[in-house]
Amino acid sequence: MRQEQNNIFAGVDWILIILYMALVGFGWVNIYAASKDDNHYEILDFSSKYGKQLIWIVLCIPLIIGVLFFNSKFYEKYASILYLVSIILLILLFPFGKEINGAKSWFNFGFMSLQPSEFVKACTALGIAKLMSDRQYNLNLVKNQVKAFIIVFLPAFLILLQPDAGSALIYLSFFFVLNREGLTLYYIIIGAACIALFIFTILFGVKNVLLSSILLITLIVVYAIYKGGKRFILFNWYKILLLYIVTSLFILGTDYTYNNIFKQHHRDRFEVLLGLKVDTKNIGYNSYQSKLTISSGRVSGKGFLKGNLTQGDFVPEQHTDYIFSTVGEEWGFIGSSLVIIVFITMLTRIIYLAETHTNKFGRIYGYGLASILFIHLAVNIGMVIGLFPTVGIPLPFFSYGGSSLWGFTILLFIFIRLDAHKNYDL
Repeated sequence: MRQEQNNIFAGVDWILIILYMALVGFGWVNIYAASKDDNHYEILDFSSKYGKQLIWIVLCIPLIIGVLFFNSKFYEKYASILYLVSIILLILLFPFGKEINGAKSWFNFGFMSLQPSEFVKACTALGIAKLMSDRQYNLNLVKNQVKAFIIVFLPAFLILLQPDAGSALIYLSFFFVLNREGLTLYYIIIGAACIALFIFTILFGVKNVLLSSILLITLIVVYAIYKGGKRFILFNWYKILLLYIVTSLFILGTDYTYNNIFKQHHRDRFEVLLGLKVDTKNIGYNSYQSKLTISSGRVSGKGFLKGNLTQGDFVPEQHTDYIFSTVGEEWGFIGSSLVIIVFITMLTRIIYLAETHTNKFGRIYGYGLASILFIHLAVNIGMVIGLFPTVGIPLPFFSYGGSSLWGFTILLFIFIRLDAHKNYDL
């Protein structure tokens, strides 16, 4: 205990810290490459994007010290309060927030702007860890599932109202956490089935998908009757009927929502992504240029500051959401693979450390951290290479932005602090 109080770095996992430093450092190198121009090329030009990012990186040092300064029990004791404060901040955005790119997601302080949703992820991870850290907490009970869903989806709902669908999407990552703690896998299976039906309805039309789904369900029922006999129908007829009704309503609802509620630019993005429409100049421009930029790097890349597409500013927002395309062009397949390997190593390390926790709070928070980072990594890179539509999700520790960098830094170092705690008998 005394050693922990005297040295805030005692017991911290230096592997995670080194991986963090590698991602932040290499991220800044690529931000420099993506934002350098004839008017901004000096490394210490703080009016440039890379100069501002350097300021945010330096300010991470006192932020990290501040996070590590608090005893790990502080985060467990005050998790509920921190979660409540984060919800209040999201609510205050509606009367006091600044609108940028059509979303009221920022607080403007004059000299800088902060995006609360980037910090709410850590508070939500703390909140869900606090709720489920009770050893008697059983996720098989419906009332406990409802409590967990409220904690997860309340901030997601408020973020969706801003509107910021990309940031709200991240909260689906908590299903992995809940599943680890005992939530039935059926929720994830149902979610995957809904996504598949949504995509198939857009691709093949409501009639084809509706008929195919009814036929598939019928075949499954016939097989179940063959294996279970008449007793299967006797005890499960209402479930079978409900499955037919819910599936049909979902398909019909998808068709109505897509054609009557979605705006044209939303439909265009899906149709370009699914190959129903070719558009390299308007909606599909970002994705097309990003894929072109990455593929031009080939195996070993063109070299630092030698990417003509990056230097020519062909990819919009390349220093933020599309920063990975810079890696692809200038560092090639080898550099891109190394970045992904570093991320995977970090995720693996977090899960390993989380599983060594005897305290449920630390384990659950660790899985929350890993799940959030994984979804960010998968969706961002998928977006950059054209597998997902543009949703505005940054690459952790890599993309330009102070709120993003600070939010992920706090998220990671709270876990590092919790992990260091397990080495002490408090």
